[in-house]
Amino acid sequence: MNRIIQAGKFKVECLKIMSDVQAKKYSIIITKRKKPIAKLVPVEENHTLLFGKMKGTAHINGDLTLPIGEKWDANL
Repeated sequence: MNRIIQAGKFKVECLKIMSDVQAKKYSIIITKRKKPIAKLVPVEENHTLLFGKMKGTAHINGDLTLPIGEKWDANL
């Protein structure tokens, strides 16, 4: 459910509105001159981070700096 509020009113009641949005889990569209300019939504607490998600899934076999024995020509 979206609620609409004018930017001036949002500025005056900002902290109260942010607390209400987080507690009651609704979003607010902030308008300026009757045109939407921003949307305030509560933060999802159960989001998963992509950074580190594959930790422990790769394994190093041997020394990465040694040649692998493959013939190749760098002058191509």
